[in-house]
Amino acid sequence: MQPETVNSNSVKLIQQFRRKSSTAEELVQGILKGNITDLSRAITLVESTNPEHLTKANEVINGCLPHANKSVRIGITGVPGVGKSTFIEAFGKHLTLLGKKVAVLAVDPSSTISHGSILGDKTRMEELVKDKNAYIRPSASGETLGGVARKTRETIILCEAAGFDTIIIETVGVGQSETAVHSMVDFFLLLKISGAGDELQGIKRGIMEMADAIVINKADGDNIKKAKLAKTEFNRALHLFPAKKSGWMPTVSTCSAITKEGVDEVWKTISDYLELTLSNAYFQEKRQEQNQYWMMETINEQLKNHFYTHPEISKHLNEKKKAVQNNTLSPFAAAMELLSTYFK
Repeated sequence: MQPETVNSNSVKLIQQFRRKSSTAEELVQGILKGNITDLSRAITLVESTNPEHLTKANEVINGCLPHANKSVRIGITGVPGVGKSTFIEAFGKHLTLLGKKVAVLAVDPSSTISHGSILGDKTRMEELVKDKNAYIRPSASGETLGGVARKTRETIILCEAAGFDTIIIETVGVGQSETAVHSMVDFFLLLKISGAGDELQGIKRGIMEMADAIVINKADGDNIKKAKLAKTEFNRALHLFPAKKSGWMPTVSTCSAITKEGVDEVWKTISDYLELTLSNAYFQEKRQEQNQYWMMETINEQLKNHFYTHPEISKHLNEKKKAVQNNTLSPFAAAMELLSTYFK
């Protein structure tokens, strides 16, 4: 029952506002004017799994594409507990003070059991969220590789069209998320902490090879000495890896997101990297390779979705699963039979 204190006219106005759906053209125009509400609505449209939203989302993206690609894209990764959110807030505030417009795309891990996600990054970045030159968009990773796929890639385009010149993508920090993020950013930053056991033991070689810089966070108080030792270890390790195609030699530095010590040095490192890669044409070459990569990934994704939603596949999939579980049919044979059905 509606409380007597609620104005019925206000209720009607709110309901009318909620019912009104902006057209693709209206969303594009709003984004180009820097309207955050329209940007958020467009991102929600892109993230939607409703097939009916796909056409409209594509119209918005195509409308924004000519106004995109004018930012620096930075990927930030690190294991849970390394202080990614605190670092991103300190780093983001440093950039907005320099006159930058910063968009943070923070991917929260989805539970494989409940499929839920906390989406707490806006709570953790309480200072940055109030900054008029910053935009924070937490998204659930879902079941895509590393929690980032086509949706994050397209969200970058929308943010760039809205005038954000620095895009920061925070990875989940687990599994294969680093690989996916690396394929859509210009600079890849690995956050580490000292004193968490053997620094080099607990890190995958692949992530080390992808990193353009390693930053040892929480270098404050009693941790300063440990952080310096870790910096020496990582510097030695980096020299064992083959030279990067970009011509860049990855750096190692220490910082404290709490005291802000060393945060400015991180931006200087990124600026040096950009200067080098823009001058030797690697920056543009990498962007072109990434565009091709995401075209192929989108084809793979759409083919996979089409396969599983095919009526004949839906009808026979469970019986093949049971046959494989009961060892009456090999997994390979079951897959080939389903594929034959699909290609008929």
